[in-house]
Amino acid sequence: MVTSTGRADASEFVPDSTDLDRLGEASRGCRGCDLYRDATQTVFGAGPKRAKIVMLGEQPGDREDIDGEPFVGPAGRLLDHALVEAGIDRGQVYVTNAVKHFRFTERGKRRIHQKPSRGQIVACRPWLVAELRAVRPRLVVLLGATAASALMGPSFRITAHRGKVVEAPAEFDGHPAHVLSTVHPSAVLRAPDRDSAYAALVEDLAAAR
Repeated sequence: MVTSTGRADASEFVPDSTDLDRLGEASRGCRGCDLYRDATQTVFGAGPKRAKIVMLGEQPGDREDIDGEPFVGPAGRLLDHALVEAGIDRGQVYVTNAVKHFRFTERGKRRIHQKPSRGQIVACRPWLVAELRAVRPRLVVLLGATAASALMGPSFRITAHRGKVVEAPAEFDGHPAHVLSTVHPSAVLRAPDRDSAYAALVEDLAAAR
């Protein structure tokens, strides 16, 4: 579907429903942007249907694209450990991504992550809105700049708001009421001082708890 701004988005593929199973099934047929052509499959969110906290990342990685589940690769495993240290029950958290297909560039036999474009982020936003209206969380934790941009708009800066609880956009009618931003776990894996970066992530997640 082409929006009033001239951009294509996923609106026509998103059913008018708050049933996560129905939304997830429908997402498999999404053609709202060009990423479906190269990705293995859509990777929808996962977790309790009435989770109090949603963890929002950027996009599926190579492992997630193959398995069809969010946050099951190295960054996901690091997030699992950080949640435990922050005192958050991973089983009570809904995890998803701003973009539901893996964007990558090929180098030989390897598929290297490529950041989604602003147009792709906007195109996928109807799925995110539908997920949040279905789950009705109290808080969304924004993991990285792409997640922050998808929910809060391109002017939102993690550097200015990291670790702070701020109000969510009014369009969600209080679900979520608030958001908290931090880095994506993959940034911790790339950090020169991984121990320090990991400790800072745990501290941010503890604020979410």
